[in-house]
Amino acid sequence: MRKYLPFYLFLFCLVNAVQAQDIQTIPAFTGYATPAESWSSKLFDPLKGVSNWTNLQQQLAYHFYLRKTGSLELSMQVRNPEGASKLEVLFDKQVFMVNVPKSDKFVSVKLGSVLVKDTGFHVINIKGLRKSGKSIAEIAGIICKGPATVGMHFNQKERRNAASVHLRYPISDTTKVIAFYNELTVPTGADHIHSYYMANGFARGYFGIQVNSEKERRIIFSIWDAGNEAVDRGKVADSNRVQLLAKGDGVVANDFGNEGTGGHSHWVYPWKAGQTYKFLVTALPDSASNTTIYSGYCFLPDVQQWKLIAAFKAPKDGKWIRNLYSFNENFVGVNGQLQRRAHFGNQWIQRENGSWQELTNASFSYDATGKAGDRIDYGAEVQDGQFYLWNGGFEAPTAVYGQSFSRPSFKIRPIIDWSKNADSAIQMAKDYEQLNKAIQAKTIDTTGSIDGIYYKILKEGTGAFVNTTDTVSIFYKGWLFKDGLVFDQTKDKPANFPLKRLIKGWQLGLQACKEGGKIRLYIPSVLAYGMRTRSKDIAPNQILVFDIEVLSAKK
Repeated sequence: MRKYLPFYLFLFCLVNAVQAQDIQTIPAFTGYATPAESWSSKLFDPLKGVSNWTNLQQQLAYHFYLRKTGSLELSMQVRNPEGASKLEVLFDKQVFMVNVPKSDKFVSVKLGSVLVKDTGFHVINIKGLRKSGKSIAEIAGIICKGPATVGMHFNQKERRNAASVHLRYPISDTTKVIAFYNELTVPTGADHIHSYYMANGFARGYFGIQVNSEKERRIIFSIWDAGNEAVDRGKVADSNRVQLLAKGDGVVANDFGNEGTGGHSHWVYPWKAGQTYKFLVTALPDSASNTTIYSGYCFLPDVQQWKLIAAFKAPKDGKWIRNLYSFNENFVGVNGQLQRRAHFGNQWIQRENGSWQELTNASFSYDATGKAGDRIDYGAEVQDGQFYLWNGGFEAPTAVYGQSFSRPSFKIRPIIDWSKNADSAIQMAKDYEQLNKAIQAKTIDTTGSIDGIYYKILKEGTGAFVNTTDTVSIFYKGWLFKDGLVFDQTKDKPANFPLKRLIKGWQLGLQACKEGGKIRLYIPSVLAYGMRTRSKDIAPNQILVFDIEVLSAKK
């Protein structure tokens, strides 16, 4: 810390000068570089200001908001221990040349005076023209003096992220929500690196799309653990840990921490700006075990099918989906000057009784960066019948905290066709691999197969073969292929069903059984409940086994 003492003494003197005169000093470590620096470069350092600036093709920018017009005198605190260099500074179309002397100490260099005619956001751009050593220059701060500084606003903290902004969708506390549907579109040009656009947020998790790098984009679905651990999931008790039940093909599932802890899943997918994506979160609460199973699905417009991202069981829950919201996030500050934008439209919830309700109201809010007043460039509005969120870009705010917005109702209820499963062919192959291994190992015995379903005749019937148009009277027992867990069965009385109302596996498989007979069906998940979370016992992508006795089959 001793080596930074001269810098701290300089800042101390500078602060006293600010108090003595109408001077504002923009800390150099709050700027932005174009092209952006790497995470490890330490170009903007809270202890050193601007340092390690070596690339003459890399320009710096400082943004601030002026509430007054008038004269503005500019100076810079600079040094270059390696040798003299030259900078170009541009402000309000005026160009200033700065000769940086060789010096181990920061020196004040006056740039000049500008008559500011407009209030609002302004920017100072700095370009290196010439250097004699490796470094272009080190900068401690930019000093602004004059009438225009009254009420001047700029970020004074090392966090350079744009404020995260949210839309919260109010619903009654008594509404039992089993599904939350939302549509998200990121406009062309707003899909910057280090952006997360979250469509379906709720009390236990979040679901949306992220830009991780120039080459990688993701769909992310995560659920928080129970308890109070904020950083290290290794410290979370097993009783508080979220459990992964299933995930789609190619989906990565692991842990997350540092913002609470929980189960994380993501799928690398090249989603595109300007394209609308549909998101669905379902909840299956179980009050007996005090758990809720949350499943996340995304509709892929390129194949017109739904994809399961993941299903997690959340402990110490047992509740419905609640506290619904969406947000824009800039999660790394190196490009926090860029504006993120997203449209959120056609929000719906499905209630416990199966009915759907459209959500047309939302309220605006922002995170601690916005609450502290560090960043004031954010907003929300309604455009083309959709809610619109933006953050960053150093434009004047267009919404205040808590402001309410309403969009028109279009009454376009979501239609969820579970048969349109993006991973069905892949999952079918996996299921057959499991079944064939069991057959070869002689752990299961089959008579044959029909329409993709293995079966065994346990009792030969005497009547006609069952037809898919029949109404059947049956005794049955169903269990999971993976562990033998019985999830459903008849007791003393038979069940009566129109066969067409049952899962595809029954419709196809029972055609191998005669009236009065008994059959065992091994049903691949795609012909059972597929990617759906059917109950607390039947997770997505489960092979099911049924013993079915057909008492009668009526045409």
